[in-house]
Amino acid sequence: MEAKMSTSDATRRLFLLTSVLATAGLAFDDAVAEQGLPPTPECRDGDEPTIRQTEGPFFKPSSPERGELIEPGIAGQPLELTGLVLTRSCRPVARALLDVWQANAAGEYDNSGFRLRGHQYTDAEGRYRLRTIVPGAYVGRTRHIHLKLQAPGSRLLTTQLYFPGEAKNRSDGLFRRELTMRTAKVDGSLAGQFDFVVDLS
Repeated sequence: MEAKMSTSDATRRLFLLTSVLATAGLAFDDAVAEQGLPPTPECRDGDEPTIRQTEGPFFKPSSPERGELIEPGIAGQPLELTGLVLTRSCRPVARALLDVWQANAAGEYDNSGFRLRGHQYTDAEGRYRLRTIVPGAYVGRTRHIHLKLQAPGSRLLTTQLYFPGEAKNRSDGLFRRELTMRTAKVDGSLAGQFDFVVDLS
């Protein structure tokens, strides 16, 4: 009889996967090649910064500082998103602020509280890690995650991240291929990766 994997085991395996992907980058490339997904643009010296997008109507200031957005009662496919914040010369940016907000699995935002909202700072090597769920699509919009990013000494970047292979990507007028994450599935969860490039003044 096959033993069921516990939540802690699944979380541990997802953590190990994303750790390997974040450090090596090879597994994401293999997964992308197998699924035919467009790769996230990589930083090259002199690269253009990550493109800006509309804030939308659902941003709330003063979100709690946290990298874990999954709380009791929040249903949906777990997503662990990792990546770097880099300068245009591909140098890591420490203490960059990332403020994230998104819809729940049903495509609804919490506008009275701070569910699926939070902010964090990159570490000394410019890395961030966010544990959340895959957001639902809603009328007129494909699945997406909103964020504001501000590196020390740079102007505020407001943008959105998208999921590859979504049918609604074709009909969403805001969708940009350049903002598509790399993704790989593991044990019913999703690992994602996206590196931001900022234009430091």
